[in-house]
Amino acid sequence: MHHEVRGVVSRKAGAPVEVLDILVPDPGPGEALVAVQACGVCHTDLHYREGGIGDEFPYLLGHEAAGVVEAVGPGVTDVEPGDFVVLNWRAVCGRCRSCRRGRPQYCFDTRNAEQPMTLTDGTPLSPALGIGAFAEKTLVAAGQCTKVDPESDPAVVGLLGCGVMAGIGAAVNTAPVQRGDTVAVIGCGGVGSAAIAGADLAGARRVIAVDVDPRKLEWAERFGATDLVNARHADPVEAIRALTDGVGADVVIDAVGRPETFRQAFYARDLAGTAVLVGVPTPDMELNLPLIDVFSRGGAVKSSWYGDCLPSRDFPVLVELHQQGRIDLDAFVTERIALDDVEAAFDRMHRGEVLRSVVVL
Repeated sequence: MHHEVRGVVSRKAGAPVEVLDILVPDPGPGEALVAVQACGVCHTDLHYREGGIGDEFPYLLGHEAAGVVEAVGPGVTDVEPGDFVVLNWRAVCGRCRSCRRGRPQYCFDTRNAEQPMTLTDGTPLSPALGIGAFAEKTLVAAGQCTKVDPESDPAVVGLLGCGVMAGIGAAVNTAPVQRGDTVAVIGCGGVGSAAIAGADLAGARRVIAVDVDPRKLEWAERFGATDLVNARHADPVEAIRALTDGVGADVVIDAVGRPETFRQAFYARDLAGTAVLVGVPTPDMELNLPLIDVFSRGGAVKSSWYGDCLPSRDFPVLVELHQQGRIDLDAFVTERIALDDVEAAFDRMHRGEVLRSVVVL
């Protein structure tokens, strides 16, 4: 049996998205059918629409989502119909070399649903990050469902499915920020603001926010930034050093993902400090650093995959911290919109007017 629902589809690179009828099959072995309640509009979806991630059009967009499990396929034991879940795009396999070594957050064989969702004419859809949640229902691997408190607001906790988790995890898991550290975050959109919140949660004594947009710097202050640097008016490296007794920050997180911003992160850290790349570059970007500088400055240069998170471990904890008032996830939701408003939301995101637009179904 197939379920006919509405979904946001990108047919070709650079073209506006369309809201179309799609077919979602009943779950097969290891799969779950989820009634989507809310899904954030993430920059990764715009990358898909622009052809910056792949060319497997048409894409079913959307991946920062929460909803209720409607049905499960054979062999599924971790979730059942009625469970409230946040979706994730790294369902660990439990069998690859990383999982066997006790590092499931780096799983090299993550799972997605095997059956395709399609257009009504049978054309297979490529779901964004294996999820495709700009739809009334979606089909995922059961391991992509993480149960959290059902009293949670889907529009808020669904954002843990990508950007908010990526930022918080870059600070808490990848770096990791230690109590008393100085931290700088370059780029204060959704991911950068989450990194600031994560650094604050971890006990950083100083959190320096860097951006070219005064509006984003205001957001950063709301999430715990102690110092603000407008990179249009000051050199970020020199400004960060000036705020850290001339030595640089213990941790610098690049939430933009461009060669120039990563160079800033590399040189703005203290000797033996840590630079973390969590912003997603495009395939054409290249980084040129003097190898002697990589050697002589010591420390660590890290990339952060999804905030190095383990959804089953991290999502419930962050939801609980939010409910305790220790991290303000509500502040990431700028607006709540309908499926038909996704294209306009992309424009607002591109102009830097929102942290997150969230589709509510």
